[in-house]
Amino acid sequence: MLRRFLPSTLILLSLAGAAFGAWRYLQPAEPLANYRTAAVERGTISRMVNATGTVNPVSTVQVGSYISGPIQEIFADFNSPVKRGQRVAQIDPRSFAFKVKQAEANLATAKAQVEKDRADLDFKQRVLKRLRELFERNLISKQDVEAAERDYEQGLAQLQLNQARVAQETAAAEEARVNLGYTAIESPVDGVVVSRNVDVGQTVAASFQTPVLFLIAQDLTKMQVNANVGESDIGLVAEQQLAFFTVDAYPGRQFTGKVAQVRNSPQTVQNVVTYNVMVNVDNADLALKPGMTANISIVNSQRDGVLKVPLAALRFRPPGKKSAHDSATAGHGATPPSKAMTEQRQVWIHTAEQQLRQVAVRVGISDEQFAELVGGDLAEGERVVTALDTTGQADASQPTLPGFGMRWRR
Repeated sequence: MLRRFLPSTLILLSLAGAAFGAWRYLQPAEPLANYRTAAVERGTISRMVNATGTVNPVSTVQVGSYISGPIQEIFADFNSPVKRGQRVAQIDPRSFAFKVKQAEANLATAKAQVEKDRADLDFKQRVLKRLRELFERNLISKQDVEAAERDYEQGLAQLQLNQARVAQETAAAEEARVNLGYTAIESPVDGVVVSRNVDVGQTVAASFQTPVLFLIAQDLTKMQVNANVGESDIGLVAEQQLAFFTVDAYPGRQFTGKVAQVRNSPQTVQNVVTYNVMVNVDNADLALKPGMTANISIVNSQRDGVLKVPLAALRFRPPGKKSAHDSATAGHGATPPSKAMTEQRQVWIHTAEQQLRQVAVRVGISDEQFAELVGGDLAEGERVVTALDTTGQADASQPTLPGFGMRWRR
């Protein structure tokens, strides 16, 4: 029986093996593991502190009104250049002019009363002198002399009282004149009107607080960016550092300034602490407008002509492999390159034997794309692995089976 079915069995097994081999042979080739690489190059690296801020004039003055009344005239509008002492608005002065006349009349009355008191005092002084002479001759009684002395002293006190009243009315008249002068709203500085908050006919009420009528920028050719820097980065910011920023109005233009002040007063919004950093900017062409939003970068440090390694290469890890840096920092958290002066890291290179080799390097400052290479066995132009290319296919030069157009499987 075995001899009878053995040839058939062998034939079937041969056909099955051939079919399986043909099926495996005709399968498309699996993608090979390809890696994206980048070259180590030489250039400039700048460590930046990024923040947002608002463009404002260096000096602004709020022009208000000390008195209340309706606006009679306006002599300046938005963007109007003004000089110091120039009238920018006029409050109706009629009621204040009446108060000046009334105060002057009261002052004149007080002065006239003083003159009357002086004349009366002079008369009482002569009467007292005459009575004293008569008393020395024993022609009148002592009581008459004492009455005259009393009248004289009362007249002297009345004169002093009215003299004080004259001083009081003088001050009231001066106050009325000052208030009349306040009806003319004048610019206290040379500058440009940034904001106007009143119109003709509007009543200004200065009962509780001084209303702001105009906002005048002293010099729009000198601007200042008020940036909010987080507490994690404020230690990297210092005065005289170079700063670059852009505004939405000019997306293709970069403005340059210098840090003028780092304020110690914190601001806390939703548990986020920030500090104000003032950056002075030249605005000779008046391109920058007050209130613009600035995206600012402050240069903390800069290296010129140094080797640069891509940050992607420092972050790359082959599947299933762990670098010495990961092992050393496990559980402790790695310090980003931008936070350390020098730091031990690892990169991977693709060798000629199609193998990955780990290379230890030391990095310094970094920007958004590159880190400074300060140590390690890497040379300029050498390529480091930055990512695994999962879209790569087998080499198109693989041999194909004649007549089927299929690639040989390696």
